[in-house]
Amino acid sequence: MAEPGPQDIEIIAKRAAFQGYFRVDEYTMRHGRFDGGWHTTVTREVFERGHAAAVLPYDPIEGVFVLCEQFRIGAYAGHMTPCQIELVAGIIEPGETPEAVARREAREEAGLEVLDLMPIAHYLVSPGGATETTALYLGRIIAPVSGGIFGVEGEGEHIRVHILPEANVRRMLDESRFENAQTIIAVQWFFLNRERILSVWK
Repeated sequence: MAEPGPQDIEIIAKRAAFQGYFRVDEYTMRHGRFDGGWHTTVTREVFERGHAAAVLPYDPIEGVFVLCEQFRIGAYAGHMTPCQIELVAGIIEPGETPEAVARREAREEAGLEVLDLMPIAHYLVSPGGATETTALYLGRIIAPVSGGIFGVEGEGEHIRVHILPEANVRRMLDESRFENAQTIIAVQWFFLNRERILSVWK
């Protein structure tokens, strides 16, 4: 029998440790080692939050982005800025595609119609303890003249929308004013790929 490798997993036990707004599962497991054999049996909790889609809305004609600002309990509990400047984003429900979620959330959270979507990345948010992934997009829009307050009241949303020129967003990136990963990833990707984006969308 071949020696186990790091991709070999043995689940010894699994149970639901918590079920509330989110779910936490507890695993007792072991996995193969890089140098052969089995690693020590460990118990780990896994945060089951669901999977998300997020979009950075961008108007290539006006050269502006639309970003959202809203209260985030995780940011507050983590001693970061409680009202985060971030992308349009939402959880993917059963039967929905990530693209459909990106378009729906743009309407609900910012009053925007997404004309085109350009994939940026599909990544694990925190692989050490959560299954959540994010499908990340750049969305081509026609930006409104001004922002406003949006969100679905029944979902507890209260979102302030900002219309920001490219130069402002680049300065915010350089000054480390974005504090959440999906916004940092999307904005960095935009400026790394700006010329290619404009060649397609202008």
